[in-house]
Amino acid sequence: MKSELKVALIQSNLVWENPEQNRINFTNKISAILESIDLIVLPEMFTSGFTMNPTTVAETMTGDTISWMQKLANLKKSAITGSIVIEENDHYYNRLLFIFPSGKIDYYDKKHTFTLAGEHKAYQAGSNLITVSYLGWKICPLVCYDLRFPVWSRNTNDYDVLLYVANWPKIRIAAWDTLLKARAIENMTYCIGVNRVGLDGNKHEYSGNSGAYDVLGKRMDTIPTEQEATEIITLKKKHISKYREKLGFLKDRDLFTLK
Repeated sequence: MKSELKVALIQSNLVWENPEQNRINFTNKISAILESIDLIVLPEMFTSGFTMNPTTVAETMTGDTISWMQKLANLKKSAITGSIVIEENDHYYNRLLFIFPSGKIDYYDKKHTFTLAGEHKAYQAGSNLITVSYLGWKICPLVCYDLRFPVWSRNTNDYDVLLYVANWPKIRIAAWDTLLKARAIENMTYCIGVNRVGLDGNKHEYSGNSGAYDVLGKRMDTIPTEQEATEIITLKKKHISKYREKLGFLKDRDLFTLK
């Protein structure tokens, strides 16, 4: 168990529907991280951009990208997470992968598919919320549009980190900024969001606005907007316990079960 967790947030442009080139680009960015870290966070659909053409980029759970993530995780002695397009059982999934340094894989299929873009027509929605146990930390990983649905992310099991990977467009970025901060405050958790920058194949513009917030909603990072950037932040267990014990807001939360 580690009392502190060092997390690298990688805000990047993405090459449209080109997994090989995106892997090369992220290899270079990850290799440039020289200090010891515990977790590397990549954006949503980091091998392709937010495409509704899954047949052009889909991989399997034994495909090139997962092998690449496992090798890098082992090399850097750090977990790596981000989502890609996975084909399984005749369905396509927007699947977040959490790859441990050992090569172990945890995964989460995006629950709230983005109907405005027709994601529900191209991808099968997930149904299971997961908590990743890593180095004594409990991490709840979610994907982009999930951010708009607070019931799904409600901290009913005392997780330590709420994590979102995204392709959230610039035109609605005010909602992204506001909701990341709100999720941190209402759940008394660290909340991290990693978004992309640049222009995608559909001419949608992305400004990044990746960020990290502590349990009181205070911004922790200095990641610039509109440009590629990598920033390392340090999460501290004592920060969580201090304010949860002092303020006790989670003790008054409503209890419910999702069906």
